[in-house]
Amino acid sequence: MASNSYLIVGAGVFGVSTAYTLIRKYPNASVTLVDRDAYDADSRVAASWDWNKVIRADYDDIIYCRLALEAQDIFEQDPLYQPFFHKTGIYWMCRTDYATQVVDNYRKLGRKAELEAMSVKDARKLYGGLFEDADYSDVKDVLVNRTSGWANAGDALKAVTKKSIELGVKYVVAETESLTFNGGRCTGIRTKRGDTLRADKVILSTGAFTAKLLEQAAKASGKPGISAGGRIIAGGITTGMTQLDEESYKRFKDMPVAVQSFTATVGPFVGSLPPTRDRELKWWGSKIFKNTQSILGKRISAPPPEPDYAQWRVAPPLRQDIDAANALFYGKNGASWKMEKHRICWDAFTSSSDFIISPHAGAEGLYVATCGSFHGYKFFPVLGKYVVQMLEGELEEDLKEKWAWDRERPDERLNPEFPRWEMREILGAQAKL
Repeated sequence: MASNSYLIVGAGVFGVSTAYTLIRKYPNASVTLVDRDAYDADSRVAASWDWNKVIRADYDDIIYCRLALEAQDIFEQDPLYQPFFHKTGIYWMCRTDYATQVVDNYRKLGRKAELEAMSVKDARKLYGGLFEDADYSDVKDVLVNRTSGWANAGDALKAVTKKSIELGVKYVVAETESLTFNGGRCTGIRTKRGDTLRADKVILSTGAFTAKLLEQAAKASGKPGISAGGRIIAGGITTGMTQLDEESYKRFKDMPVAVQSFTATVGPFVGSLPPTRDRELKWWGSKIFKNTQSILGKRISAPPPEPDYAQWRVAPPLRQDIDAANALFYGKNGASWKMEKHRICWDAFTSSSDFIISPHAGAEGLYVATCGSFHGYKFFPVLGKYVVQMLEGELEEDLKEKWAWDRERPDERLNPEFPRWEMREILGAQAKL
């Protein structure tokens, strides 16, 4: 049975997908989205708000492979999402058995696709030799999947939010400062302006802000069990773009998404996305970093305190990460490119890179749906389906266990995608965060 009211904090893909799913399932319910930024703002802090994001089902984890295929089908077929998806393919240079594991997962799921694990010798001839000058050191195979691609991320997020509002979702622009409680039950939120918003069910889809928000709520309420307690870590990464000239654009306009992945001892995978309609080619860097600081007496990683997370203030050491990514993929082909846009993107991580989609164990009526771990966007069309299943106690057992608030988690050192640097260490000891 549906609750009468839902309050969703955070209007990224987790929050918006949940709101869209709820309002379609329960048209008469009160569904409210709260976010610090207007959904159509020129700049937002949400990790989901971006120039573009990769859309792929190329996972060695068969559960995420299955869910990503479900989501990709919607990107391809649903008129709401379809305009934003570009099936360019993916070219993934693998230094582990990742390529063969992906191919095997597609086979196990009975999914036919134009994908294969190719030798470096054969793969570097593809796409007119665009990646002939890439760094192939220690690469075992190249995964080529012509059914993967990318999406206009911010545009799709705006479109689905707009549709949700048209269907009856209320959108409130406010910064959430804490949670409100009545005994052991969460009843709503308190905003920075001092307003109180209440609902039967409160869902936190607050991304990189989650650990800080929960700590503030734990302190204000005197309920230490509300704290994230190390489950959720805020991590940042640098992205950058160059605008191609006409000649380069003609050569690269039909390129696939390009990825370089490494072992856990080296670090996260690095990527480059095809040029947009504005001829802008994008990279993300190789360093995922924490910003550990003192928050109410505890050492917690959180984005910088500025309202926009200081996301456009990208220091030279972080810009250099994008220059290195350019060389990693394009070598001499990209040597003359000038990087013109940089942004620091923040998200919430778990040590396993699994989402948390779960009731919060510290209070009734409080739920968590976040921790995209920089791979959540591609699931945008189906996240809400699974969040609503969780809210109604209908989530299948393997997902319930995988996304639980309380579960055994692996050593973060085994996860190449986990934030392993400190922002201040990258910027230097005198950096002001």
